[in-house]
Amino acid sequence: MIRRQRLAAGVGALLAALTAGLACPAGAVADETEQAAPKVELVLDVSGSMRARDIDGGTRMAAAKQAFNEVLDATPEEVQLGIRTLGANYRGNDRKEGCKDTELLYPVGPLNRTDAKTAVATLAPTGWTPIGPALLKAADDLDGGSGTRRIVLISDGEDTCQPLDPCEVAREIAAKGIGLTIDTLGLVPDAKTRDQLSCIADATGGTYTDVRHKDELSDRVGQLVERAADPVVTPVATEGADRCEKAPALTSGLYTDRVEFGQQRWYKVDVKPGQELRASVSVADDRAVNPNYGVLLRAVTVHGREIVRGEAAGTGRTDVISTGLRYPKRDSDDDEAPAETVCLQVTSSFSAAAGVKTTPGLPLELTVDVVDGPSGHHDVAAFGLGRGWWLLGLLVLIGFLAGLLWGWLSRWRVAVWRTN
Repeated sequence: MIRRQRLAAGVGALLAALTAGLACPAGAVADETEQAAPKVELVLDVSGSMRARDIDGGTRMAAAKQAFNEVLDATPEEVQLGIRTLGANYRGNDRKEGCKDTELLYPVGPLNRTDAKTAVATLAPTGWTPIGPALLKAADDLDGGSGTRRIVLISDGEDTCQPLDPCEVAREIAAKGIGLTIDTLGLVPDAKTRDQLSCIADATGGTYTDVRHKDELSDRVGQLVERAADPVVTPVATEGADRCEKAPALTSGLYTDRVEFGQQRWYKVDVKPGQELRASVSVADDRAVNPNYGVLLRAVTVHGREIVRGEAAGTGRTDVISTGLRYPKRDSDDDEAPAETVCLQVTSSFSAAAGVKTTPGLPLELTVDVVDGPSGHHDVAAFGLGRGWWLLGLLVLIGFLAGLLWGWLSRWRVAVWRTN
């Protein structure tokens, strides 16, 4: 289905280009196409800490290289992609020099996969972590054009070049109004790294993701690169219910709502066998709120059993808090198998500061994406125990009988010892 959609989109784009060619010169068509091309720059931390061997038994650098190679193979043709490094060249202890160490490894433009992979292969963990300077340079790299622009920052530590605060840098980029989004990924992050990378992403309306495994890194970077090629979606206003039975039925799309303080909002999505539900929610604290809050997104069955959840917490330092989840529906041999109704529950733990109005509720943005899952039901993860309940019951029964037998043998041995 995805291939048919891409083919249809390609045919439509070709027809549009031919039609435009009849009405205006070829040079004008080329200029218009170039202006609309989406641009993405991958910014990779190559500081010394990337030598740590804590991602699936390998180094963080090895995981990043593997992820980049997989993403480069899958990058859509229409995306202009570039790669910038930070901390890749300077090995000394001079902080001033170390904070200049950011390099455009592969310029933003039409992708030559072989050249890009060759450039990535030369990288080795080296120096400092100048995140702020790298973001400033990356914004310049993406300057120009009317297409979407996205920076994807992958780092495993805090910026080491204060007082140039990378959060302030991100806010300055957002204030320019150039429509540039920064998404961040933390490789096995500590709390301080997580806070800083979240702050950078939140400042531009981007996303932050914890990464602890190689496949997570490849999947997330690939999603973000592909997202740059997606057309701009206009959010649809909806109104969640106080329970699943009354919830509005949603399809793939972007939705906006309001969530009252301490309130739950419910939505429904139909997921057919062989499909995967991907959902994310963002809640903006558009007024003064008390610190230490969170947002929870749960996928549950119509009977109330939790399938999977995503949750995030905030401390009052950011303007938006986001979380997401994925639920692959196991494929079925029955072509007529009905869709499963999945209930999405959004719960926030915001509380209003003293004297702050609680109405209207806080702005909520919900993204729903129902896509074809991996082929074959053995490749699709199943949440919950499913048919494994019988095995669990058997193990419990065996443990119970073994306990009885051991207790009887112990009492028999004590009785024999007393008799002797």
